[in-house]
Amino acid sequence: MNTEGLFLSEYTTVVSPGSHWSLMVRQGVKMTVTDLTGGANVGMVFFNPTFLCERFNAPDSLKCQHTFKLTRGHCLYSDMGRIFASIVEDTFGWHDSVCGNSHAADVEARWGKRDYQSQRNEWLQNGFDAFLVELGKYQLKKEDLSSNLNLFSEISADSKGKLSLSRRSNARDKISLRFEMDTLVVLHTCPHPLNDDEEYPRKPVQIRLEKAAPVLADDYCLNLCDENRRGFRNNALYHFGMEDVS
Repeated sequence: MNTEGLFLSEYTTVVSPGSHWSLMVRQGVKMTVTDLTGGANVGMVFFNPTFLCERFNAPDSLKCQHTFKLTRGHCLYSDMGRIFASIVEDTFGWHDSVCGNSHAADVEARWGKRDYQSQRNEWLQNGFDAFLVELGKYQLKKEDLSSNLNLFSEISADSKGKLSLSRRSNARDKISLRFEMDTLVVLHTCPHPLNDDEEYPRKPVQIRLEKAAPVLADDYCLNLCDENRRGFRNNALYHFGMEDVS
């Protein structure tokens, strides 16, 4: 039997513009998301595949690390105080977790209505519906959708507190997530909800999976703040007894 290709040392795929993707990513895997052309947005949420009621908690991720943006060194927390993933590399430096998703009405108001039945792959998908398609594969519904990340999108507020999309990534910008527990990753490549481009942005991204380096005592994410050290301890308790003793 030819076993070539059965055992992967790494995996790479391209997620098309205005589409969606999901995968259970194992603990100890590094996922690198690369903007291939510039100006991409990647909506992303996380779930515990064993207990789907445990999911990404954006407010706690910001609050416990005393930040409004997410970048290298920050951890992405669940609502159980555990760490889904740590940001170990980041060339962009700012990722949004407060603006949520685009909806069908938003996309239609800005770029017109184009449905799949008439336009096929040239239709205009929105982030909310893209998430729902992927969630349905795991018997999850809209009530299970929590606040999402928007990778590669920087936002700013004016003197009246109005938010705007102030900066977007360049071609080949990338972010790498090291997964600290098994995680169901659900993502889309639909426009940021504050995007006001004249034409619907079609920006593909590359996903690369590979084995992450082990977490050492001097790890940058681990030592960024006391809360992160507590988060890693929570993960250690969650995995207690699961170590390979062979």
